[in-house]
Amino acid sequence: MKILVVNAGSSSMKFQLIDVEAHEVLAKGLCEKIGLGEGIFSYGIDEKVTSNPVMNDHSEALKLVLDSLVNGKGAPISSLDEIGAVGHRIVHGGKYYGQSAIIDDELIARVEELKSLAPLHNGAGLIGIEACKKLMPGKPMVAVFDTSFFNTLPASAYMYPIPYEYYEKYAVRKYGFHGTSHRYVAQRTAEFLGEDIKNLNIVTCHIGNGASCSAVKGGVAIDTSMGLTPLDGLMMGTRCGAIDPSIVTFLEEKENLTAQEMDTVLNKKSGFLGISGVSSDLRDVAAAADEGNERAALAYEMASSIIRKYIGMYTFAMGGVDVITCTAGVGENDVRMRKMVFEGLEGLGIKLDPEKNNTFGGDRVISADDSKVKILVIPTDEEFMIAKDTYDLVK
Repeated sequence: MKILVVNAGSSSMKFQLIDVEAHEVLAKGLCEKIGLGEGIFSYGIDEKVTSNPVMNDHSEALKLVLDSLVNGKGAPISSLDEIGAVGHRIVHGGKYYGQSAIIDDELIARVEELKSLAPLHNGAGLIGIEACKKLMPGKPMVAVFDTSFFNTLPASAYMYPIPYEYYEKYAVRKYGFHGTSHRYVAQRTAEFLGEDIKNLNIVTCHIGNGASCSAVKGGVAIDTSMGLTPLDGLMMGTRCGAIDPSIVTFLEEKENLTAQEMDTVLNKKSGFLGISGVSSDLRDVAAAADEGNERAALAYEMASSIIRKYIGMYTFAMGGVDVITCTAGVGENDVRMRKMVFEGLEGLGIKLDPEKNNTFGGDRVISADDSKVKILVIPTDEEFMIAKDTYDLVK
């Protein structure tokens, strides 16, 4: 069965067409800088074809994806009818979904209801679902939720120290996100090292335009940096991450902002964009830092420092760490960020190898041979996890 996987992020959309039974990727690509003017569309497995279309929103991006599958160079299918099902990455399943589920009207309504908890993502996921319904009517679809991997968090990790009644009334708690990626990367880390995951303490670092760290002890997630929404935790492309909560009310009063306007500030105007004043895309920020832009350099220093803090917290939470694994666009490709995160940690048994760090592509070790803690780069494969869950449910 051919499964189309749609993975919509805040400013990007990954896609793959996967033959699950053969464990073969038939086509894949990436839409980047959605809604940021001139975009980047790359398509292909061995040889990538790149173009720079303007994609004003995720709906336009998805139309481009579907056209490439049927009419693009080396198109793997002649008709959308050849696609057996569609698997969608949906960020927030809230209290409703502890596992993947077939998409129906009830699920769509619940994902819409939860949009306020993941404003940059659930909306994008819904656009993808609606576009697929329109272009491929009757095609079975499955939602794979980022939150499901973190159902194993203990109450001491997922509860907030606010009046308990808000948990009872509104289910206010930590849910965690990027779960599909953290699940894949933790499993792949153990496989790559030839170890039983039950014997490993792993800190997984999913660092992209959105970013999160997780503590995975014996294959089970025990804590993660994102919370009720994807806004918490690390500094991100446009999201602030963890800040003093009083900043919210302080700025609302000083700037005469509504709650919705303040939400926009924290979700869409902060992070790398807010600090650097250059862009939410780290490639642009890195180029500006190289040119001497002090605010761009500060953004990198802040982000790397915050990642280090979470690695430290989760090391202590698990009683030690065996492996730290980096993944996602920045984690896999940004030599500068990894250097800044791991530099100076030799006294803790964490030693980066500069030459290994300056490598690209594939699963790899970037720690020094004498490092007590392994540092890995594992390219995430959320798409296969989504395809497998979709296949299992539809079949």
